[in-house]
Amino acid sequence: MGFEVKIVEVGPRDGLQNERHPLPVALKTRLVDDLAASGLREIEAVSFVSERAVPQMASSAEVMAGIERGAGVRHRALVPNARGMAAALEAKVDEIAVFASASQTFSHHNINCDIDESFARFAPVIEMARASGIPVRGYLSCAFGCPYEGAVSDDMVVATTARLLEAGCYEVAVSDTIGIGGAGDVRRLLASLLADVEREKIALHFHDTRGQALANVLAGLDAGIRCFDSSVGGLGGCPYAPGATGNLATEELVYLLESLGVATGVDLTLLATAGLRISSALGKPAGSRIAQALLASGALDANAIRGVEASSPSGNTVGLPEKQKTGVQS
Repeated sequence: MGFEVKIVEVGPRDGLQNERHPLPVALKTRLVDDLAASGLREIEAVSFVSERAVPQMASSAEVMAGIERGAGVRHRALVPNARGMAAALEAKVDEIAVFASASQTFSHHNINCDIDESFARFAPVIEMARASGIPVRGYLSCAFGCPYEGAVSDDMVVATTARLLEAGCYEVAVSDTIGIGGAGDVRRLLASLLADVEREKIALHFHDTRGQALANVLAGLDAGIRCFDSSVGGLGGCPYAPGATGNLATEELVYLLESLGVATGVDLTLLATAGLRISSALGKPAGSRIAQALLASGALDANAIRGVEASSPSGNTVGLPEKQKTGVQS
């Protein structure tokens, strides 16, 4: 189609943060490396947040120490405060992300402070990153709606996006945290955003709660947006957003883009295998219909999907679920 699209893979962080039981470091490291091997070049691998608030991210330093650092692959960490930034610097991350919300109530539920306080908290983070030459990406939660307040005004989204950019973020991922938006909402919000914000500084992050994520991507593409977040296997959710389900599956995003003639550089077979492998280890059905179809057609190696040994919370080895062995989903 004559343009490129950047895919930001958030599965290792946003996808796994909701899992209740600690996952082995080797499993997380394998996931990050599998995603890089598939051709993805932007991977949000970890977050340096409170272990008490998000136990699943407690091993972030070990994960960063264990991954392969391939040429051309950028590994990002979500960082909420100066303490987290110090840990990120020690782990030698390539990039960091900070976050704010377009909803005051969600901000209180998510990080126990209002929006102004959240900016005050990550101001020193951005300064530390700037001093170390590390790029900073921003996330804006609840841009299409809030689980507590309901509708969020476009003006609030525009103002907070601009504020993140002014604070030092090179790009802001405008996020549908609860997956409530449709294509018409995307068009409307982008019309407001792009009147004040440079198109190249906007990314879109969709959850697929209502099955609208791909339609929303198309609406974003039509508006000229060229960066989208996604999560392998559709993993994800948000512990502070009731009803939020998984992210847009990276497999689906890659398939859509390739069908439109946009070369992604991603090997869909390797990507789908990585998604099925982590879903198997988690004891979950595959969250990607593309992966399900490839598995059912015999295009994927079931032995490769079983290629990582992981322990379940009970200590038993987690294998490929029976329904996944046949590619059938309930």
